[in-house]
Amino acid sequence: MNSAPDTDSNPSRWRVILTAAAAGFLTYFAMYAFRKPFTAAQYSGESLWGSGVELKTSFVIAQIVGYAISKYLGIDLCTRIPDRFRAVALIGLIGIAELALVLFAVVPVPWKVLAIFLNGLPLGMVWGLVVRYLEGRRASDLLLACLCCSFIVSSGVVKDVGRSWIDSGVDPYWMPAVTGLCFVPMFLIALAMLAWLPAPDASDIKARSKRGEMSTTDRWQFVRSQWNTLWPLLLFYTGLTAYRDFRDNYSVEILNNLGYAEAPAIFSRMELPVALVVTLGLGMLILVQNHRHGLLAIYGSMLAGMLLVGISTALVFSGAVSGLTWMILVGVGSYLAYVPFNAVLFERLVALRGTGSAVFGIYLADALGYTGSIGVQLYKDLGADSIDRLTFFQNYSLILAVAGFCCLLISGSAILIGNWQDSAVTIAPPQPAADAASS
Repeated sequence: MNSAPDTDSNPSRWRVILTAAAAGFLTYFAMYAFRKPFTAAQYSGESLWGSGVELKTSFVIAQIVGYAISKYLGIDLCTRIPDRFRAVALIGLIGIAELALVLFAVVPVPWKVLAIFLNGLPLGMVWGLVVRYLEGRRASDLLLACLCCSFIVSSGVVKDVGRSWIDSGVDPYWMPAVTGLCFVPMFLIALAMLAWLPAPDASDIKARSKRGEMSTTDRWQFVRSQWNTLWPLLLFYTGLTAYRDFRDNYSVEILNNLGYAEAPAIFSRMELPVALVVTLGLGMLILVQNHRHGLLAIYGSMLAGMLLVGISTALVFSGAVSGLTWMILVGVGSYLAYVPFNAVLFERLVALRGTGSAVFGIYLADALGYTGSIGVQLYKDLGADSIDRLTFFQNYSLILAVAGFCCLLISGSAILIGNWQDSAVTIAPPQPAADAASS
């Protein structure tokens, strides 16, 4: 398909943007139906092999281990897979995940841990392949914000769907596979829409730089050139991912402790306001053409998110807000910080740098983040087993808010005082001062 003329008001361009936004949203929304429904069941009263690790915790950790390994693999694979193989790869990954859910339903309990591990192993690479369709475009901030909206909304929706299957008599171990099958048509339709999208045109490349595969040398050069910015970001994201995962995986138990055990569609009611606020806020970054200013706006959003997590937790301790309001507020705050890592933060860093793929930065952060998530969940069951998950999560909220704010200030300072080249005008690499002056 030929690129439309370079006109912001051109109907063809807006048709591509709207199609890309819908396709990215629906593809990843459907993926969550293969990943998250099992968390809608509590699997209470059982532990793994008589250990202190609860059965549900063992399932959650096993899937995250698979997901984390997938992220490490994706650092290389998702940046190397040729464009023509992306759709086939996505179908294969989802197919393996569904087969693992069927295995989860039929094998004995100890082996279910292995089955849910195998479910997580392919799913961690879906995000990177979808991002490859959407990055490097003038509208990428909006497209990636819509993509991120999908995992905020879908997590609640697929858990509500899963719980409805249990209520209708489906065995909790079969429920994840049944829920996944319900979303296969959505996934295939959305994937066809992604495959239809034209490649970024000349104006996209001029504004956001040319994207493509990254060699091992390219990836190491990216890390070395931006290490002062990256290390506090990666440290913060490790703790943030663990926090976001804990809220997501144990929201059933947390909401039960808050008194919302029987509330209808509670997960959707909790996550829809979060998705709306975060998507609108980050989608507005499309208006910021200067990449350095765009990065500073992203840091401002993440700092505001940590303030919201800290202040809302202090308010719920004092009884000034309800438990559900607090869960919504910490959801907004954590996702304001979490979502940029999965999309616009590395999109802008690569655009500023002038070459590469945002997928590498996303997967480097995710690999470390899910490793941290495993550690935090093991610590809760083995080192802090005397407190319930609600109390643990509230304490974690305060710690994350303070530590995260400090890490963001350190990293943001490197952006603020650094000698950055803005590639919104040129995609050439940064020049030495003398050469730049002579040009």
